[in-house]
Amino acid sequence: MFPGFVALQNPNHPAVIMASTGAITTFGELDEAANKLSQVLRAAGLNAGDHVAFCLENHPRYFEILWGCHYAGLIYTACSSRLTTDELSYIINDCGAKAFITSKYKSEQAVEVLATTPNVSLRLMIDGVVNGYDSFEDAVSKSSNSALPNRIDGVDMLYSSGTTGRPKGIKLGLEMTPLGTATGLTALCSILFAMDDSTIYLSPAPLYHAAPLRFTMTAQRLGGTAIIMEHFDPDEYLALVERFKVTHSQLVPTMFVRMLKLNDTARTKHSMSSLKCAIHAAAPCPIEVKRKMIQWWGPVIHEYYAGSEGNGFVYCNSEQWLAHPGTVGTSINAVVHICDDEGNELPTSEPGTVYFESKVGFEYHNDPEKTKQSRDPQGRGWTTLGDVGYLDEEKYLYLTDRKAFMIISGGVNIYPQEAENIIINHPKVIDVAVFGVPNDEFGEEVKAVVQPVSMPKTTDETADLERELKAFCREYLADLKCPRSIDFRNELPRHPTGKLYKRLLKDEYWKNSGRAI
Repeated sequence: MFPGFVALQNPNHPAVIMASTGAITTFGELDEAANKLSQVLRAAGLNAGDHVAFCLENHPRYFEILWGCHYAGLIYTACSSRLTTDELSYIINDCGAKAFITSKYKSEQAVEVLATTPNVSLRLMIDGVVNGYDSFEDAVSKSSNSALPNRIDGVDMLYSSGTTGRPKGIKLGLEMTPLGTATGLTALCSILFAMDDSTIYLSPAPLYHAAPLRFTMTAQRLGGTAIIMEHFDPDEYLALVERFKVTHSQLVPTMFVRMLKLNDTARTKHSMSSLKCAIHAAAPCPIEVKRKMIQWWGPVIHEYYAGSEGNGFVYCNSEQWLAHPGTVGTSINAVVHICDDEGNELPTSEPGTVYFESKVGFEYHNDPEKTKQSRDPQGRGWTTLGDVGYLDEEKYLYLTDRKAFMIISGGVNIYPQEAENIIINHPKVIDVAVFGVPNDEFGEEVKAVVQPVSMPKTTDETADLERELKAFCREYLADLKCPRSIDFRNELPRHPTGKLYKRLLKDEYWKNSGRAI
């Protein structure tokens, strides 16, 4: 389904509620707004299969942008509002966006990308305008609210890190299906999580991430209401569950940790009785954290392991997890294979690369090498997200590590090569390694180990150099990609061929953590 279908049945039913203000957008209003934007985009020369990029905060109009793109049959990229200007320009250009939509909140960066994104023909800004942008509100207010003829469903192309350290678009392909055609996620949410038109779905994360974007839209496809937090706050989250009688929500383990750290009064003053399904994914959840959450909320905790690529979906409920602590579940839509580096299948309990035997096709936009690396080396058509794990006798999957040292901090994927490529250019640095180290709240945090030109001699000199390198990195990369801490060494472990033994460094920081992911 889609908002227009729901609007025919119940136009006044809330589609979106902004948590901080309580502002409501009904399905009737959302459908009309999406129709108007689809007309604006078509009038600007964008046809089905063309590309749109947008970058803004969790905004009341976010969903009319999403659905407007769907109504127009477009491929759209939701960009992180935390990107640097260089990163944002790269994505707008790489995806081939003909239109770019942003907000006054992002106006400074919006001006900065004007000169570096020459192929964008339509630029719209919400909540005000700056030179180079037209008013989003004016454009849609003058547009027809009639539905475009012969509508097909648009699709997202979200970005993940690539082999060069640059993010890469995950191309799922525009299937040219009629608007409202049921998706695989629609079926999963309906069957596994019992979502329907009575669902009250609380989303506490930035909407540009794959899971918040796709799950909130799926709740709306099924006729449910999406409540959007502008920023996560543990006290506010618990209060919202009680206030709106939330039935479904999706979180990352970091959020569990923050709620568990609240004092007893804060944790118990709000009723969680309406919550039927609390889903978590995106990052490893420490066993004791999950055990405490199940004790607190009851057996409503559900977990899945999947990627934006859509090639597989592994799932477990609370009962299954309690019987198999540490598992991410069993596959429900693809056969899981565990293979060594040559693609040979490994026996039960032996870790290796996790492959999905799935008919879902994907590729990484403009990165054939990364696409190739995601394929089974023996050519059987299996694909991997690059994770390492093993299966037990009952086919429950356990993740033990990640290839390429991808860092997942608070549910956000971070590619360490990006920071390495920046820091190595600092005049006081000879060599650098960046990797993830344990963090009790975020799962992992970014660590850098640097071989400086001259080793600092005092504590003050060490602190000064660390601050200087952190500031240097933040000039070029989003803050979350930059090291939280930097250690200094006389030499980093490298093979004579030049290969960095990053595993030796990483193992030093993980050996006392009791976990490897």
